[in-house]
Amino acid sequence: MSQTHKIDNVNLHLSTPDESEGQWIGQTEVLKQLLACWLVVDEKDLPLTPRLVGTPGIGKTTLAIAGARMREQPLYIYQCTADTRPEDLLVTPVLAESGKIAYHASPLVTAMITGGICVLDEGNRMNEKSWASLAPLLDHRRYAESIVAGVTIHAHPDFRCAVTMNEDESTFEIPDYILSRLQPTLSLGHPTRDDEMAILKYHLPFADAEMLNLTVDFLQESHSLNLDFSTRDGINLLRFALKRMAQDPDHPIARDDAWREALHRCLGEEATDLQSLAESRSQSLGGNIVPMGLGDFFFSPDDPLHPDMSDDEEDDDLDEDLDGFGDERPY
Repeated sequence: MSQTHKIDNVNLHLSTPDESEGQWIGQTEVLKQLLACWLVVDEKDLPLTPRLVGTPGIGKTTLAIAGARMREQPLYIYQCTADTRPEDLLVTPVLAESGKIAYHASPLVTAMITGGICVLDEGNRMNEKSWASLAPLLDHRRYAESIVAGVTIHAHPDFRCAVTMNEDESTFEIPDYILSRLQPTLSLGHPTRDDEMAILKYHLPFADAEMLNLTVDFLQESHSLNLDFSTRDGINLLRFALKRMAQDPDHPIARDDAWREALHRCLGEEATDLQSLAESRSQSLGGNIVPMGLGDFFFSPDDPLHPDMSDDEEDDDLDEDLDGFGDERPY
């Protein structure tokens, strides 16, 4: 049975905390920075709400979970989406079996009430209207107003929050008045080879050394070419490869074959040639290629009828006409 909390004669049914493990491996500095954001150094001081920024699958949520576990506070995670409404973020009315309206507190509001930590996951997928409902919570006022329940919810002194944000194009642009409340920005980079190996061993302790090395070599090459394959991608493709090898003990698939099949199925055929993929993406982003004009579709570059060639010839003719012009003397 869920716990309840009463505010102004309104009973709120609280959410259940997240019990996920959050072992953080490597990049200790960014973990220290996160924990510093949540410190309070004076009775007049306030905690910060940082942005954890990085490519998908790099470990932003894991970092926040690890920070919460180190502080030994209950953790609540809210998954932001493009259609998240203000009432989804705060209090949602639900028709109970009795026929009456029951009010359910979101993970965010539950963390506010209980003094827990809330992670707003993938916050830049959320629209401005929803962000606006959190403006007073994210500054010195530290409260949120639920229009649905008709109550004002003040945050417990121990309440902490962080927002994860992906660096990709499928997101909303967050307005400046919200970004000014989400500071500082903590950026996560790709792990080193040793850290990436340790992460894979942590999640897949049953994987053999050869398969681990194949996966880490692939990921490190991907990182060096600025491709967006993440440690999470490596975990998934290695997990699938191991399952394929164990599927038929009487006719086992060779390690290399199983790994390459997993690479193809999990990340696509293009991932089998990272160098070519990097070059093609560089060209699609502009590279050193000169933009094509309309004439390029109809004429080869050296065709005399090409508009650019015609322009060059006209310029040459004009230059010839002007040669010696300054030498002419009036009568």
